[in-house]
Amino acid sequence: MSVSSAVGTFVVWDYVVFAGMLLISAAIGIYYAIADGGQKTSKDFLMGGRSMTAVPVALSLTASFMSAVTVLGTPSEVYRFGAMFAVFAITYTCVVIISAEIFLPVFYRLGITSTYEFINHNMDIIYSFFQILYTGIVIYAPALALNQVTGFHLWGAVVSTGVVCTFYCTMGGLKAVVWTDVFQVGVMVAGFTSVVIRTVVVQGGISPILNDSYHGGRLNFWDFDPNPLRRHTFWTIIFGGTFTWTGIYGVNQAQVQRYISCKTRFHAKMSLYVNLLGLWAILACAVFAGLCLYSVYKDCDPWTAHIVSAPDQLMPYLVLDLLRDFPGVPGLFVSCAYSGTLSTVSSSINALAAVTVEDLIKPYFNLSERQLSWTSKGMSLLYGVLCIGMAALASLMGSLLQSPLSIFGMIGGPLLGLFALGILFPWANPTGGLVGLVCGFAVSLWVGIGSQVYPALPENTMPLPLSTAGCNFSTPDMDSNWMAATEMTPLTATLLNEAVDRPYLADHWYSLSYLYFSTVGTLVVLAVGVIVSLLTGGRKQHLEYGKTLVKEDLIFYSLFSSCKANEEKQVEMLNWKPSPTKVSGTVNPAFSDIELDLPEK
Repeated sequence: MSVSSAVGTFVVWDYVVFAGMLLISAAIGIYYAIADGGQKTSKDFLMGGRSMTAVPVALSLTASFMSAVTVLGTPSEVYRFGAMFAVFAITYTCVVIISAEIFLPVFYRLGITSTYEFINHNMDIIYSFFQILYTGIVIYAPALALNQVTGFHLWGAVVSTGVVCTFYCTMGGLKAVVWTDVFQVGVMVAGFTSVVIRTVVVQGGISPILNDSYHGGRLNFWDFDPNPLRRHTFWTIIFGGTFTWTGIYGVNQAQVQRYISCKTRFHAKMSLYVNLLGLWAILACAVFAGLCLYSVYKDCDPWTAHIVSAPDQLMPYLVLDLLRDFPGVPGLFVSCAYSGTLSTVSSSINALAAVTVEDLIKPYFNLSERQLSWTSKGMSLLYGVLCIGMAALASLMGSLLQSPLSIFGMIGGPLLGLFALGILFPWANPTGGLVGLVCGFAVSLWVGIGSQVYPALPENTMPLPLSTAGCNFSTPDMDSNWMAATEMTPLTATLLNEAVDRPYLADHWYSLSYLYFSTVGTLVVLAVGVIVSLLTGGRKQHLEYGKTLVKEDLIFYSLFSSCKANEEKQVEMLNWKPSPTKVSGTVNPAFSDIELDLPEK
């Protein structure tokens, strides 16, 4: 397919669709602000009155998990590195099982609102700082990518999404957040589907897309290389990915707060398992969208040709290239991307408010439930403003934009290790937890920051080849010499130029796959925490009931117990013998013999 340097732009109907998405989200917040008399207590506001059911919470978890990074980043990931990303479907399964069977039972039994009630309230400050930083970037990064391709107003998008998100979080609390997520996950699926269907039509069916992907090396699902320095392999995604995402699903306040708001533990567990279906669906859409992207631009890569300045801009470019004759549909895709942003930001704002009220206000101020409710709303408003302000700060970070995201990911590993230490090891004590956490942070930050200073070389990241052989530019400034200079991708050229003067650790320890950062942090905390706890008398401490996992929490144990009980009941029934009874009255025992000896017809 020939690619031009100019594609369509946004029209009125695209803005109408985007505005409609924002208005519906705001209307949901207004509805839950007045429904059932409004949010009378902090429990109603922060936890939905602990009355939520499985399906809406499941969809909310899916929407929060799949941010704009998924909508814009995953297709470009598949475009550049292949469909191995689909192996995350197995990772998500492992993450959901671990979260549902290990962390959920303990959190739900304790009836906590903030996960940091389980460990140390001082961690709230660290969590809040990185959550605000991450949320600001989540607001700004997709807005920048979409602005540079579609011309969509950058700060108009940033401010409008931030204000609407803050509005419905402040008005409707957790219920508004959950139900807007339900609406937004539908928008995300619709946006992906519109792009996929149009691409299939343009390319002449699914078979040509798969054929192009196969010959381009993009159907590389199974790479069993155990080398931990390789960016993505089967083992890296399964083991490293499981640790990374369990840190988000299992112990992160934004996710845990949703499933422990369910009215029963059964509903809480079901919300996680139903959510798994949503994760698979979104992942399938994103991966196939990446294959569509490659099929369309296999002969003329817009990134190498400098038509777009970053890989995250490839999907918006495709949308305007193929859907410019369908007014409103590009707006639907942008709404899809911003639905991911809204769901992630609303989760963060609600989680930050919950952590602040439960851990930093309640213990030190004697407030009534009504006062706590208004305080919770005030915190939501404050954090919404701070996140918008952080988005403005993110615009000034330039090349450092990715560093805070990586550091935030590194924080999750040691925190996961600390929670796992307390839940899985009864002899773990505060001394072991503190020493383990410090060591985990030290090692995790060491490898993570080192990887930012010395990026891995192409032989570890292994980007697949991109071509500009089929480009046909009509603009006068695109001459042949310039085209020849861009055959090598910008990232590859930069890394090769920097390959000299690299220390030994750069190509070994610092080149560890980013998915193992969390794994390293978690394992260090567990190993050091267990050893220090045993050395400091952890086995002698008084264990508070309910704070560790017990076998009755596991669904597998419940199923085994149920099966065993049924088996014992069947054995009992087989061994049962009727006691002899005296026949009396008009009952004639000969009738039974006659009835059993019926003649055959």
